Amino acid sequence: MNDARVPPATHAALASPVPVAFSPAQLAEVRRLQGLYPDPRAALLPVLHMAQDTFGYVSLEVEEYVAGLFALSPAHVHEVVTFYTLYFQTPKGRHIVAVCHNLSCHLAGARAIIEHLEARLGVAVGETTDDGRVTLQSVECLCACEHAPMMQVDERYEFDLTPEKVDRILERLR
Repeated sequence: MNDARVPPATHAALASPVPVAFSPAQLAEVRRLQGLYPDPRAALLPVLHMAQDTFGYVSLEVEEYVAGLFALSPAHVHEVVTFYTLYFQTPKGRHIVAVCHNLSCHLAGARAIIEHLEARLGVAVGETTDDGRVTLQSVECLCACEHAPMMQVDERYEFDLTPEKVDRILERLR
């Protein structure tokens, strides 16, 4: 491989400087979770959440490590990680802003809310602000159709959005 053809930032990202491993207490928790189910693989989702909380996001190295804990292929774990919007494959912002784009929210103006957020934050959906403050997502139904358009900001639902209301919400994220 010719290193000159790989951009420096990409090349540096290929090597993980810190080995991916849970602490002994976390490994005990993995085993406890696996023991709760007739099939230990049922504990994969909470263990992936633990991994994300521990390492900041679920990198390919983390997927491989978790796969080994479950005797699964890394490809199987990758399929799970890429299916759910709650797992991040790249570093995420301190705040997650997830706008519902499903039918009710779409009809009530979610597209305009997303465009407003992109303009205010200076990022596109799926990106994180340069200061690491906010990651913007567009997600499937958040089950609050009666309050469309709506979004989830970290653990809190925000209903009946307008651009003005979005601006007030963003101010609280400083």
